[in-house]
Amino acid sequence: MVGDLALVRCGPQPQPLSVAHAPPLTASDNDRIRPLLDATDRLRNLMVMKEGIQLPTIVVIGDQYSGKSSVLESLAGIKLPQGQGICTRVPVIMRLQDSPDADRSELYLDFNGRVVPTDEWHLSEAINTATHEIAGHGKGIASSPLNLVIKNDGIPDLTIIDLPEITREPVHGQPENIYEQISDMIMENIRPEESIILNVLSATVDFSTCESMRMSQMVDKTGERTLAVVTEADKAPEGLLEKLMADGFNIGLGYVCVRNRAGDETYQEARLEEAKLFAAHPLLCRIDKSTVGVPVLVQKLKQIQANIMAKYLPEIVKNINDKLKANVAELMGMPKNLSSVEEAMMAFVQIMGLAKESLKKILLSGEFDEYPHEMYMHCTIRLVEMLNQYADELQNYTENDLRTNFLLEEMEVLEEAKGMGLPDFLPRSAFLTLLRRKLNGLLSKQPSFGVRVWDYIEGVVIRVLMRHTQNYPQLQSSMRRAASNLINKMKAKTMSKMMKIVEMEKLTDYTSNPEYPLQWNKLMTQQGRFMDAVNRYSYYENKIALEGIGEIYLGNLMERKHLVREAFDLKMRMIAYWKIVLWRFVDSMALHLRLIVHNLVNKEMEKEVGSEVIGPNGSGRINRMMGERPEVVAKREKLNGSIKLLRESAEVVAKIMDRIATNGGFVSDSNWTSISL
Repeated sequence: MVGDLALVRCGPQPQPLSVAHAPPLTASDNDRIRPLLDATDRLRNLMVMKEGIQLPTIVVIGDQYSGKSSVLESLAGIKLPQGQGICTRVPVIMRLQDSPDADRSELYLDFNGRVVPTDEWHLSEAINTATHEIAGHGKGIASSPLNLVIKNDGIPDLTIIDLPEITREPVHGQPENIYEQISDMIMENIRPEESIILNVLSATVDFSTCESMRMSQMVDKTGERTLAVVTEADKAPEGLLEKLMADGFNIGLGYVCVRNRAGDETYQEARLEEAKLFAAHPLLCRIDKSTVGVPVLVQKLKQIQANIMAKYLPEIVKNINDKLKANVAELMGMPKNLSSVEEAMMAFVQIMGLAKESLKKILLSGEFDEYPHEMYMHCTIRLVEMLNQYADELQNYTENDLRTNFLLEEMEVLEEAKGMGLPDFLPRSAFLTLLRRKLNGLLSKQPSFGVRVWDYIEGVVIRVLMRHTQNYPQLQSSMRRAASNLINKMKAKTMSKMMKIVEMEKLTDYTSNPEYPLQWNKLMTQQGRFMDAVNRYSYYENKIALEGIGEIYLGNLMERKHLVREAFDLKMRMIAYWKIVLWRFVDSMALHLRLIVHNLVNKEMEKEVGSEVIGPNGSGRINRMMGERPEVVAKREKLNGSIKLLRESAEVVAKIMDRIATNGGFVSDSNWTSISL
């Protein structure tokens, strides 16, 4: 940042260094950085980033005419295509390699799976040809990268991604939205936290107007991964120091001011002239020497590159391994590609076994680990809720309004049951008549409960079967049909069971439940008070409140007053006994459902589904299991390709980690945050 700059005295300056003593562009640490760069480049060529794994990268951006190409030339030590810049249409991944033993520069392009050797004199033509192949003819851009490898004596080991220069106005032949296309490409490359932004700015312009500055600030607000290179310092020295110290931008990695190569200068001559400029110029000499010159830029880039690689390499290793494990697990979880009827039969048997185990868990054992957050599939709880709801419905069921018609039915039945016998003796036939009437009324409640329960169970069973056959859609219609047929049979059995229970209850009145006499005696304690109210009946005293029944109107009882005492006894017996009947009915249905669901899961389902799928008419369905859906085939191919790529990537990083461990390249701290240089 601005802290990197300081004022120095501009007096007599040391004589400029001779070419022989000029600071070298590389140092012996290249040998330690190169393995990391090779590994990263190999991962990039494998396109591991398509797997969502980001690689540490130095990304060069700049506005049109910012001098970006000149900076790259200074780093590469060779002349690069000029005019519209080195990469007006595609990203160029520049891989610089120091080759001290080489007689001359070695250059080649790597794109679309091909390697094309070239040289400095034919580089422009080679790049144009490759760009046409990648982005098509015309002047549109493409996001597919072009790899440019440059091996030269005295250049630093660096890998840099150079992006198209930012231009707002399309030139002839360019798309109208060229600015938006370039912006999207730049943002995609500088957004990842692993990217270091090398922002090239011209000293001749106001930095605040630079589009590249705006873009870098959008993704790196604190500036901690942005380094600014200020070009053409010799063309606009006035006020440059003030611009750098204005602190108007967050440039966390600092500024480096450089002088562009001019005319036919060699690169060594250009560095010598650069050193003279910043040492002797009355304005530029005031800029701290630690922030000027291409050699300083090189050392900064090398240190930054080493640090980000050391920081992110362990995370890259972890991400590759995690992604590889996940993809292998997903591939293993896919259905086996069936090639014979025997394999199809084995797959079907396995499907049924897994479905059976799932249904045992959710319908019988109350284990919901397969559907932890789906309340609908927590079946044992839902069935208990349905039984409780059914019990409440039965308890609340009444044939008439007891408050206005109290004892009328009982007195009617008692009159019909008159016969020879002792007075005030309650005839059993009257009790059975009332009981059967109530049971007949109860029949109307049975179908709705049976339908409700089995509709729910059907939904659960089909859901489980569909889940276990999702990879074999050819079977799903047969599975669904078999499940529906089976549920209809179970539903019929339940309805038959309900009818049998009702018929049994009609035959006799019996219970050994001690709750019956307790309830009857409790209700009968109100008989004396009730009879007193009947005997005192008048226009003004014509009601009485009874516990468990409510307020009773007595006027309807006066016509058969002689039967009131017996009718009251009959009513209280029926109230106490009816509760026993209802609970007995609900308990019987609970036991029945438990048994019939147990049989469905353990016996009936395999038989029914097997008959549908494997029976006389089902052999063709087994054969159809061997045909995979196109999307399954595509997914399998994609996973296999991804696993192959990730395994190759894992081998790459394993080798570099072994080499680092052997050579002790990393500082031995727990965070692996830097490399010893």
